[in-house]
Amino acid sequence: MSTDALRVTVVTLFPDAFESFLGAGILGKAVDQGLVKIDFVNPREFTSDKHRTVDDSPYGGGPGMLMKPEPVVAAIE
Repeated sequence: MSTDALRVTVVTLFPDAFESFLGAGILGKAVDQGLVKIDFVNPREFTSDKHRTVDDSPYGGGPGMLMKPEPVVAAIE
């Protein structure tokens, strides 16, 4: 890989979902040629409970789920 390659870091719970399009098309060719380096960071790796929980209930109740800020911030840092 050249030293001037574009480096991209993606924070995602599903890094395997990116494999299909990273191996095809223009982006796949750029990765193969070392022009682009893509790293994946999974927020689950930065949790402290045994279930590696990254979701939480919305403040004030209601439907849906939110991401806990602690694992996301740790993944970004």
